[in-house]
Amino acid sequence: MSDLTGRVVVVTGGGQGLGRAYAQRIVADGGSVVIADLNQEKGAAVAAELGGDGTTARFVRLDVGDPESVTAFAETVSGEFGALHGLVNNAAIFSTIQMRPFWEIPVEEWDRLMAVNLRGPWLVTRALLPALRAAGGASIVNVGSDAVWLGRAGYLHYIASKGGVAAMTHSMAHELGGDEIRVNSISPGPTYTEVPRSTVSPEQKAAMQAAQALHRDAEPADMVGVVAFLLSDDSRWVTGQTLSVNGGVLHR
Repeated sequence: MSDLTGRVVVVTGGGQGLGRAYAQRIVADGGSVVIADLNQEKGAAVAAELGGDGTTARFVRLDVGDPESVTAFAETVSGEFGALHGLVNNAAIFSTIQMRPFWEIPVEEWDRLMAVNLRGPWLVTRALLPALRAAGGASIVNVGSDAVWLGRAGYLHYIASKGGVAAMTHSMAHELGGDEIRVNSISPGPTYTEVPRSTVSPEQKAAMQAAQALHRDAEPADMVGVVAFLLSDDSRWVTGQTLSVNGGVLHR
């Protein structure tokens, strides 16, 4: 277990799936978590599950694709906590994507996905920067995707957005290094949570598992330790990196 005692961490998209799992691990490691999610019901439920009295978990509604929502969120969180020790930029559009050739992607769908998946982490990080600087050694973890390096067909806008997240991570690390703020990203392989994945057929699932060195499905427990490590002082000399958490898939 990593030591996150006394640290306050924001997790965007914390109302379900991997975001919920990251929040659970942060609290288990002694930290406090702000669940940021567009879905009021799901976000509040996770906060309550983790002890939603405000001490260990707090829900604040956030639409990372809406600049006004991001500003209001930052004002609320910064006003309440003053300093933030960590940020996990996890919110993204993925499970609802309809797979199709890139020439059939509607412009409106492209724009909304980019607003959430790529512009969102930039907006949230920018808005929370004063509180992150106030912590005197904060850590930012941007959640990317292993699909970027594999070039999987069917959701080019998603892959482009996550490729941007990886590139943005490296630049952010250099811009924020002077503030002792570390910025890293993780590149998860296929991970199965309670969120339905209707776009993945049994055949595709079997093929993805066969490409791994570890021949089993990944679950949230396989991802959360890496995020906890990056949020903790155990990784104090790690910044500007993308860590592949994919069960041993080789990127050729």
